[in-house]
Amino acid sequence: MGKVGHELWTFCKAELSAQVATMTDFLVTVLLAEGCGLWYVWASLAGSVAGGVLNCCINYRWVFDAHGTKRSIALRYLLVWGVSIALNTLGTYAATELSGQHFILGKALVAVIVAVGWNYTMQRRFVYK
Repeated sequence: MGKVGHELWTFCKAELSAQVATMTDFLVTVLLAEGCGLWYVWASLAGSVAGGVLNCCINYRWVFDAHGTKRSIALRYLLVWGVSIALNTLGTYAATELSGQHFILGKALVAVIVAVGWNYTMQRRFVYK
């Protein structure tokens, strides 16, 4: 497999990992917001944490050929993940409040933008380099 094929395979694995993490994120969010009555912003934050932990584990073990110690990778992941959580949480709040729609619609839109615009690029070029 050439360089382009390898990059495409890595991207596909990363997207599968992101989908599993996103399903976890949304499941936790909906259960906490709709099932437990937690304010949607806090539920979204908790969902992002659950999805992020799972995503880190899958990416480390399966997606990227990680170099460096687990500690250095974990520190870089925490930095990128912290920004991701802030973007997702604040973006969900802004999209929900500005549109007046159900929070899950804003969360879905924001999740796609953050996943493509921030998460994959930073994980590929900074976290698991």
